[in-house]
Amino acid sequence: MDAKVAVAEVQEAVGRTERELALERQRLADAERRGRLAGEIQDAETVAVADRFAAKHRERLGVLERKLVNQKEEMALAQRELDDMQAQLKTAERDRPAMEARQSAREAGDAESGLDLQDELLKSDMDRASREAAAARQLEELKKKMRKE
Repeated sequence: MDAKVAVAEVQEAVGRTERELALERQRLADAERRGRLAGEIQDAETVAVADRFAAKHRERLGVLERKLVNQKEEMALAQRELDDMQAQLKTAERDRPAMEARQSAREAGDAESGLDLQDELLKSDMDRASREAAAARQLEELKKKMRKE
């Protein structure tokens, strides 16, 4: 199922970003430590270099933190859409026996309920088509979002 794959891909992307964040935090800590050590021995040039690197790491850290927030929001959205599609599928599977019974009655020529059954089947088919179209739209939107990454 494409929706399951999309959720898994977003989860993997979140994991990668979390690992990048941890690495960037370590790099920032290293740059700050080097700057402090250079300051202790009064090496102004090394302090300046360490400050520039620390600033770059802080900026990168901010970008990654915002990225992670967005990815987590995207993952929550994808999971809600997947849950919704699975619920619709379960509903359709649960309603299938009743639909089949109505179809059998119609085929058997049940004159009294023929029109009612046809109306019910038509409504059911329209509802199903509507649910399928909504699920297809949701899936396409999710695929578009996933391609943008």
